[in-house]
Amino acid sequence: MSSYLTPILLLLASNVFMTFAWYGHLKFTDRPLWIVIGVSWGIAFFEYCLQVPANRYGIAVFNPAQLKTLQEIITLVVFVAFSVFYLDAPIKWNHLVGFGLIVVASFFIFLD
Repeated sequence: MSSYLTPILLLLASNVFMTFAWYGHLKFTDRPLWIVIGVSWGIAFFEYCLQVPANRYGIAVFNPAQLKTLQEIITLVVFVAFSVFYLDAPIKWNHLVGFGLIVVASFFIFLD
């Protein structure tokens, strides 16, 4: 079980860093762009330190399409939480429906 769980947990952690790197600066629009780019790259370094091992371990138990699908679903979950709790931006019903359809579509990726 841990061989399946390890890449998922690493992808979850890497997505937290990725989401902050990509969207965290939106709370600091008064800062110069060159500074937020540098900070984002610094945060992204830690994201890659988790994401690369996640894919390396993950390929042992998932095929590439499944691994990418896990990444996308985890990204959506982390993004929704980030949007609501960090950016104070509500997620509307149509966002949830759209994200839900992506999750439903991912079901087919995992069929044998």
